[in-house]
Amino acid sequence: MEQAITVSIVGDARKGPTGHVAPHARGMTSVIASHDAAHCRGRPGAPRLNGMTTTTSAAVEVSGVRRRYQEFEAVRGVSFEVRRGELFALLGTNGAGKTTTMDLVAGFGRPDAGSVRVLGLDPYSDRRKVRAHLGIMLQEGGLPPDLTVAESAAMWAGTLTDPRPVGEALELVDLGHRAQVRVRQLSGGERRRLDLALAIMGRPSVLLLDEPTTGLDPESRRNAWRMVRSLLADGVTVLLTTHYLNEAQELADRLAIMHRGEVVTAGSTAEVVAEHPARITFRLPAGMVEGQLPALPGTRDEPAGVRAEPHEPITLRTDTLQDTLTELLAWARTHRIDLAGLEARPASLEEAFMAVAQNEETYA
Repeated sequence: MEQAITVSIVGDARKGPTGHVAPHARGMTSVIASHDAAHCRGRPGAPRLNGMTTTTSAAVEVSGVRRRYQEFEAVRGVSFEVRRGELFALLGTNGAGKTTTMDLVAGFGRPDAGSVRVLGLDPYSDRRKVRAHLGIMLQEGGLPPDLTVAESAAMWAGTLTDPRPVGEALELVDLGHRAQVRVRQLSGGERRRLDLALAIMGRPSVLLLDEPTTGLDPESRRNAWRMVRSLLADGVTVLLTTHYLNEAQELADRLAIMHRGEVVTAGSTAEVVAEHPARITFRLPAGMVEGQLPALPGTRDEPAGVRAEPHEPITLRTDTLQDTLTELLAWARTHRIDLAGLEARPASLEEAFMAVAQNEETYA
């Protein structure tokens, strides 16, 4: 049964109970516990926000958003939506506008044009309703360095309506054994895990994670992935930014790649990758000409009529990797040609990302 909850914040909304700036705060208190914990655990049906039921099928909607800082336009007409219960990853080159977009979704600012909706509401003007369902992990948490891990978590829990127990939140990120260690003594990776514990402490319906695994060792990163998958299984919606392409490929239902403030491509990983060719790389014997290669199905490039250097690889780009490779191997066998260093690689998210990063003129 749902509970009616009244949340009161006394004094500066950015301050925690100790008077320090609350973690994850950028002009607002960023995480307030959900008043509908049953929904957060994956209960079907639309969530209720302060007595109002939202009907939109998307948890996050960003439409034609622009954001300018004086003469610099950081976000230029960005549009995407995050469906309920999915993980949507925002990828992009440095300065692409990912964090600015995340800040607008969090309600830290108002877009100069376009609109942002979280659970059907404007996260800036309806922030009090939205915050009860929002968990946020920023790139920098800003925790008081002299508090212990447990004290920091308890301080943050004091700003929430229905927080997880402190011990439970710390165990979820494998920090239970560091509870009495001061924040200043934590490694960079441990601080990120503490930030993550605070972001999920309020049992959010929508979780915003801005580069959550930066600084984590491989084991801790995979533990974080397992926790995120568990949250997704419980019906939580996640918007993630990351520089780790394998992280996006591992976790994301759908993704978008940004460059210079714009979304260049979006869709499922398979859809984004399908826009790019597979590659076959090999070396021909000395004296052979690349133009002697047969016509191969699916290839995007015409063979060059130049003499191949013995140590210079040839790369074929193809949309039908199996067919192209089969024909190439049959030709090589028939003519008794050794294709030295033969490698065949399907298209990857890394190639899709690099294509965006390298095509400056196309995407400027």
